Order: sequence, then structure tokens, then C-alpha cells
Amino acid sequence: MEASSSRSATPPPPSSPPPQETPPQPSPSISDRIGFASPEARDDALSCLVILLTFWIFAASMTLILGLYASVDFQVGPYCSRLLQANSIFVQDIKVKAEEGSKDAPMLYGFREAPPLDVLIVWSESHNVPVPANFHKEWMYYLNKGAQIEIAYNVKSEKSFPLNLIIAQGKESLLQWIENPSHPNTTLSWNLIQGNGVIKKNIEKSYDYYVAVGNLNSLDIEVQLSFRIQSLLYNTTGAFHKCSLDHKLCVLRLFFFKANVAILASGPRKLQDGQSDEWYVKLSYGPRWITYFVGSGLMTAVILLVYKIFSSLFNIHGDGVGHQTANTTNERTPLLTNKEDDNLSLGSSYESVSHDEEDIEECLKAAAAMKSLEEPETNHSNQLCAICCNAHRDCFFLPCGHSATCYTCGTRISEEAGTCPICRRKMKKVRRIFAV
Repeated sequence: MEASSSRSATPPPPSSPPPQETPPQPSPSISDRIGFASPEARDDALSCLVILLTFWIFAASMTLILGLYASVDFQVGPYCSRLLQANSIFVQDIKVKAEEGSKDAPMLYGFREAPPLDVLIVWSESHNVPVPANFHKEWMYYLNKGAQIEIAYNVKSEKSFPLNLIIAQGKESLLQWIENPSHPNTTLSWNLIQGNGVIKKNIEKSYDYYVAVGNLNSLDIEVQLSFRIQSLLYNTTGAFHKCSLDHKLCVLRLFFFKANVAILASGPRKLQDGQSDEWYVKLSYGPRWITYFVGSGLMTAVILLVYKIFSSLFNIHGDGVGHQTANTTNERTPLLTNKEDDNLSLGSSYESVSHDEEDIEECLKAAAAMKSLEEPETNHSNQLCAICCNAHRDCFFLPCGHSATCYTCGTRISEEAGTCPICRRKMKKVRRIFAV
């Protein structure tokens, strides 16, 4: 292959060159769309995703063990009938223990399914208590839906100082009232009582309820209260498991994949000197560890399988895009390597003889090397002029060395634009390539 100077015969330019056609751009791959710039970045992102999902599974398990099915301490009042439920897939057993033993201790009953709530009971209590100044007294009851509380009061005060009487749903509501006893909106029922009267309240939700009377005056006041409570209890005649909390721990084993419920029931309590009418009970759940281990293993296997599928998909799309990029970069690869003084040559004289001679020699060597590495002539699409798409690429530009047009179009670009259409550098000369 040989190259000559611009003194060679120049063929006449075509009368009307065909319109320029824009080569098709390769469509972005999946990894490009979601922002993965390299295989290393893609692998790091997928690894982080696997770690996050594994941590989420572990956190969900710990939430069930330490949150939803954590140990709870609560009070049990007289005539309590409390339903205890747990998912047998995650819970192996229900454990209940009373902190202090008594002959009248509550009972734990086990059922295959929830028993009917159809046992109606009515009982009365009388309390004649002195309420010190800036102090309160409270009574706790667990009542099921459909119960009713009726409170008759008689405030014994010479100067008719009022007292506060509330019915609070839950311990949180009671604590809010204790912090701000004059605020009427934090409890289920808030009343100022003087003299004699009756207060009634219907219960619409099964929950712990507190009846409290507070004295915000500077004097001690005595009050007489009479409670009449009508409540519904669960029917415990068909229980398959019975256990008393008298000085021992009661454990109810749950059947796997079956409905299992427990009823914590108490009766009346005979009050003794200085003794409260509530029991303090600790409830705990035994986790079914095999469920957590097998579930975590299965989820980890699924995550790894999805990770491998996505990795294979990304590798397939990455190879296709890399092959397209290699084909499309041929026309953007310069024939000459960048020299350190290329930027200096932009400001030199256009007719500098020394630089032109060096450029010619280097271009001849580079053109010979590029021509020997070109694709077979059967693939003509990559060798056509990028401007007219008719003639072959038979020239290159100085000093950048790009070869993308025929000599006719290259000469016209040099006269009109004066810059390389590939890198936009200032064009000094156009050299033609002759193949022999």
C-alpha cells in the first residue's frame, strides 16, 4: 500500500452528493438503563441487594420473636376471661406464670378453636376509701365486648369539694390522666363527682379498663363507691387442657398448622388484710425455631437464585453491547496516536514544513498498519464514506489522523469547515490513500 502527496490528480467533485445518513445507534442495555457503568459496579450493587434482603429476613424474624411474641407482664382482675392467641407456625407453646401463688389463682385453658363468649355474669363490689390530697385510687378489670359498668358514688365532704372519677381504657390512658388529671379527653369517661350519683358505661372492645378516683383538693376526702359490673365470659367446659397458676408455670403446647387458643380465666378473690384483688402474671411465647431456620434457608436460596439469573441476563446484554461498540468505534479510531505536542501544533503556522514532514511520515506508517488490520472486503459497510456513503474511505486528516470520508468529501470539508468531523480539531491537510 502506498500514499502520495496532494499533487496527485483530483477527480472532479460530484454534482450533487446524496443526503447524509445517520448510522443507527445501539440501544442501551438493561445495565445501562439502571445505571450500572461497569461489571464491577453491577456485581457490587447486586451483592449489596443480597445483603440487604438477608438482613431484612433476619430483622423480620427478630421482630416476631422480640416484638409481636415477646414476654409481657400484666394484671388479671377478678372474673377475668382473656383470650390468648398465637400463630402455631411461629410459636411452639404459650407459657403463663403468676408472680405470687394463691388458692384463688387464675386458670389456663387450652382449646382447638376459640370457645363461645356466652357466659353472662354480674357481680358487685363496694369500696369505702379515703382519698388523700393530690392522690388517687384505682381498680383494674379486664372486660370483654358487651360488658357494662355501673358506678354509684357518695362523696363525703363537708365543704362539697369535687373529686375526679374516670374510666380509662388501657394503662396508657390511665397514665395520661395521672399526668394531667384536669384534662377530660384522654380517658373513656371523665367526670367531676359531688354528693351522690350514678355513672354507667358500655364496653365496646375487649381490653383492660381502669376505674380511678382522684383528689385535686388540699384536703383529704372520703368517698364510698359501689360497682355493679355485668360481663361476658368464655365457656371453658370443652377445654382439653387445664392448668392452675398456683405456685407453678403453666405451658400449653400448640399443634403445628392448627388453630390453637388459650383462655386465662379468674374468679372472685377473697381479699385479706393488705392484699390486692389483682394477680400479676407473666406471659411468654416459645418460638418454633425450625420455622425460622428453614424459612431463612429457603429465602436465602431464592435470593441467590434470583441473583444468578440477573447476573446471567446482565452478562448476555453486556456482551452484545460490547460487540456493537467495537464495530462502531472503527471510524472514530485515529490513524495516528496522540502526541504530547498536538496541542502545541494547533497554534503553529498552517504551512509549518517541519511538522508536516513528520506528520506525513507517521501517517504513512499508521495508514499501512491500519490497512493491514482492516476487515475483509466482504464487509463494505464499515469502509464507505461517512458523508456520501458511496465512495470508499481513501483519505485521512492531519494532524489528528482520522479516516472517515472519501478524498472528495474530505477536501470539501477542509475548504468549508476546516475541522475534522470526528474530533473537531483544526484540520491542516488532507492526504489521500492509494491501494495497489
